Amino acid sequence: MDYLTIERRRSYVSTRNIRRKEASDVVASRRAIPSAPFEKSTVTASNSRLLQATAVTTKRSGLLDQYFYFFMSLLIPAVVVYGFSFTVDNRLIHPAIPRPPILYLHAAVFSGWLLFFILQSALVRTHNVRLHRRIGWFGAALGVLILLVGVTTAVAMGRFNTLQMHATDAESFLMIPLFDMVCFSSTFALAIYWRKKPEFHRRLMFIATCALTAASFGRFPERLLPHDFFYAGVDLLILLGVVRDMIVNRRVHQIYFYVLPAFIVGQTIVMSTVIHNLPYWTSIAHSILW
Repeated sequence: MDYLTIERRRSYVSTRNIRRKEASDVVASRRAIPSAPFEKSTVTASNSRLLQATAVTTKRSGLLDQYFYFFMSLLIPAVVVYGFSFTVDNRLIHPAIPRPPILYLHAAVFSGWLLFFILQSALVRTHNVRLHRRIGWFGAALGVLILLVGVTTAVAMGRFNTLQMHATDAESFLMIPLFDMVCFSSTFALAIYWRKKPEFHRRLMFIATCALTAASFGRFPERLLPHDFFYAGVDLLILLGVVRDMIVNRRVHQIYFYVLPAFIVGQTIVMSTVIHNLPYWTSIAHSILW
């Protein structure tokens, strides 16, 4: 067999092998085609689950956005009622020694504020914004009255506790209600100033109302909240607003970054002063009371 014949046979065999390989690739690709719908269905199912999870999260954040402040307007009075339930009978309704009349006025004004806070939250929730704004000036007057009555009551009770109850820490304790009035009045004034900025206004009104719960947390049983750490209850209420922002807005409003740290620093100074009965304050309190 000559050399030319051998080369022709090699070329023929090579060409045949190439064709066989091409044919086998075509068959393999055709066999792989039925798996495409399965892959597509898998991706579709995964996307469907993702959309469902997103829808559930959106629904939850939507409910939190719509109902948070109204819910807090109910939770705060519940905290107040629970805290004062341990002392209201023997200190206000049936006291062994009659209390100053200003204390009853204080209780009425404070209760009126809580009812007004519920009303305003309900009006916003039901989209009665016009009425909410119209009666807002009544709330402004009520807030000023809380400050005046609160300071007057703190001084009157400081004198009463010293003279009638023979308390030795009345002058030191005076710092707590006065500080609470500072917290309330400062945030309340800012809320009035930014009344045309809803995102600022509603958070400041919420924080101002939380500041009024300190006396309630101070009456909680020791097993639930140690008396020296009652301000933690106030901060916890405000932190619920922070959590709400993180869930609904994916970020915390700047109001909380300024107000909450300031509150905590002030609370720490107040409690340290009261617990250690620091002389710098007792001299100031003595001049206020007498």
